[in-house]
Amino acid sequence: MRTATRRRTERPSRIPRRATAWSVLSALLLTACAVLLPAGAARAAALDVDPGKPMLGAVLEWGEDSAAGFAERLGASPAVFGHDIAFPYRQSEQANLQGFLEQSSVQGSHAMFTVKPTVPLDEIDEAAAEAFAGELRRLASGFKGQLLIRFAPDMNASWVDWGQQPAAYRDAFRKVAAAFHGSAGDGPVMVWEPYLGEGYPFDRSRNAPAPGSEGFALLDTNGDGRWDGSDGAYAPYYPGDDAVDWVALTAYHDDTAGGPPANTVPRAGELEQMLTSSGSEDFYGTYAAGRDKPMLLHTAAFFSPASGGPSEADVKGAWWDQAVGVATSARFAKTAAVVWDERTSTRDTGVAGIDWRLTGNPAVAQAAHDRLKSSPMVTGPVTEVGQGQSYVRSNTLAGPAAWTVGAALLILLVALWQVPRKVSAATAWGYADPSKRDSRVDLLRGLAIVFVVVNHLGMTSLFQLLTQEAIGFVSGAELFVLFSGLVVGMVYGPRAREDFGTVVDLTSRRAGKLYVTALVVLVGVFLASLLPFFRTEALTTFVDQGTGGAGHGGAGRTYDLYAGMESLFQFPMPPQVLPAILLLQFGPWQFNVMGLYVVLLLLSPLILAALSRGKGAWVLAGSLAVYAVGTVTRFRLLPSQFEDSFPLLVWQVLFVIGLVAGYHRRKIVDWLAAKTWLVAACTAVALFLAFLSWGNPYLANGFDVRLALIPDTAYRAMYDAFFARTYLAPGRLLNVLVLVVAAYAFLSAYWKPVERALGWFLIPLGRATLYVFIMHVVLIAVVANIPSLQQENILLNTAAYAVILGLLWTMVRTKFLFRIIPT
Repeated sequence: MRTATRRRTERPSRIPRRATAWSVLSALLLTACAVLLPAGAARAAALDVDPGKPMLGAVLEWGEDSAAGFAERLGASPAVFGHDIAFPYRQSEQANLQGFLEQSSVQGSHAMFTVKPTVPLDEIDEAAAEAFAGELRRLASGFKGQLLIRFAPDMNASWVDWGQQPAAYRDAFRKVAAAFHGSAGDGPVMVWEPYLGEGYPFDRSRNAPAPGSEGFALLDTNGDGRWDGSDGAYAPYYPGDDAVDWVALTAYHDDTAGGPPANTVPRAGELEQMLTSSGSEDFYGTYAAGRDKPMLLHTAAFFSPASGGPSEADVKGAWWDQAVGVATSARFAKTAAVVWDERTSTRDTGVAGIDWRLTGNPAVAQAAHDRLKSSPMVTGPVTEVGQGQSYVRSNTLAGPAAWTVGAALLILLVALWQVPRKVSAATAWGYADPSKRDSRVDLLRGLAIVFVVVNHLGMTSLFQLLTQEAIGFVSGAELFVLFSGLVVGMVYGPRAREDFGTVVDLTSRRAGKLYVTALVVLVGVFLASLLPFFRTEALTTFVDQGTGGAGHGGAGRTYDLYAGMESLFQFPMPPQVLPAILLLQFGPWQFNVMGLYVVLLLLSPLILAALSRGKGAWVLAGSLAVYAVGTVTRFRLLPSQFEDSFPLLVWQVLFVIGLVAGYHRRKIVDWLAAKTWLVAACTAVALFLAFLSWGNPYLANGFDVRLALIPDTAYRAMYDAFFARTYLAPGRLLNVLVLVVAAYAFLSAYWKPVERALGWFLIPLGRATLYVFIMHVVLIAVVANIPSLQQENILLNTAAYAVILGLLWTMVRTKFLFRIIPT
């Protein structure tokens, strides 16, 4: 997949306009509350920056990182920390935002809020702005540092919902600035930050003014009747000197626009050129020096570990040297802060392995520290240091409480293992199904597809408590691939020796049907994206959100999964477009595993042939060897999109293990039944890993409950080494296998009560997983067009999940479109 230029935003949603009377009343009440609160809120530390001495800043992935952790890794504390906040303010964000302010306070740093509108810009009126300002004042009451308000950044870009709407943006910015500037004393600093103008106007936003309209004239800065690269990339969006306190520029070292991931060493003078001559305007000369405004540089450097080329130290070290050198030079003396975007690591971009971090590699962090120490840049503390050593979220259990949970798990394990032996009535609970079909497998497949649906829809809800790596370091994807292989082994294995030709024919036909389905979904989503009234960003873009609660902080990078496919309608059509479609280089990220399944299904007859000749051990050894090569080399065998999220050389091991287990299912079940100690060991390991997974810092999103038994920095290092998802780290692979053994054994012993409680729902879904997988893509698009489901209302989203899962179950039970859609 071709990684587009780095784009940093979540997909905002729309909500209905509030009643004006209530908005005014709420604004007055909030303003009155703000007046009564302590006057020290966000006023105590002024931002007087000396020329040539800019402040160091950092934006972290707060769900997995901490201010203290970053300071420890770098050996210096930033003077500014950044965090995202939605407009209008969401109560669900309060715990995280309070934690952010507390951590910043402990480090003696200022706080920068990146305000991301979730309503159309033209719905931001004075009352809404006053209400938001009042909420933020209340939230920051007592904070000793200064607040910076970075309102709707990258507004000149096409990939944000508030992008390329100059008139509406300037009006909204001015209203928000007036709400903050109107408060008593020195208010927060209003920061205006466009995206680097290189490549402007990028892809045209659907919200941009149409040619010939009054708004279009603002974009056509040179008056030639066209909107292109010769027009100003920044001027149409500037709100005015009275509204803007600081100017800023989003400028990354990233040479991947329109092409595959590629590591490059920054060119000499690259950053200086960005600040002065990228696009048709001199940003620094016009907006910083020319308007006498302090400038903030928001930056980072692209590095893809799997892409080869220059080393991480060469890429990031050179860019950091340029950032420090330019920011502290006499020519750019108006530079007030350099903020490094630390938010995304290599763990789970889901599109490509990309690491933007300055401190992820100790050697790079040490070099950055040395360069920082020898420069005049200002580090923290710069304000009065707050009391306390660390911030612990209210949803985090530590110490005795966490160990109590562990003890409860141990008691549960013993009870589960002993009840069937001690209670005679329990013998009637065991699995006894005379049919050839194994309903235990169907139930587990149903559970796996529910995990997939919940995770792909990505709405914060109660369902995520059980699906976001809460049963161990396992997601629905691993289970889906494993059970796909298991079913192939069960269905086609018995015929492999006597009727191999038929097996080849059947598996080839099914692979062909799935390939055609993948093409239909790929093209169908693209055509839907052309409809001006239908939002498809949930399917056509990927926003990296880590492995925790979906929508975590909204602090991801957005990748265009259909970049370049619009040239399909050009004449003559570029020759590379059609092959890219046929190779599945485009498509929704929620569906790209289908390409992996097609390839593995085509290879399955060869594996079955080997198994029918008693070569199972050789098959497993070969698969594990290929897995090892894939994890070490990270080699992409195919150019298809699925290789970014599910590398073929790596993920084949789950399918092959499942296929071997399906082929020898009866022998394996009988063998495990005689080796109860092994089943007990697998169950114990599965429960231990589940317990360990609850300490994942990604779960600390103000909603999921987590256990704090291991320091976050150590936990992240352990996770990256043993449980990373994309390249299926060994710990994750082990977790999947022991979990399946434990779950299968549990169902064997407790089948009757489980079947009555959940079987009626999960078994039908498990017998039509492919159908559910296809239909959930349609439902993702529908959900993305329902504004109320994008506001992180936990109870509403939980109810929506119940409706969606119930709808899928009903469609399966009624066989809706079964003649058309593969099952």
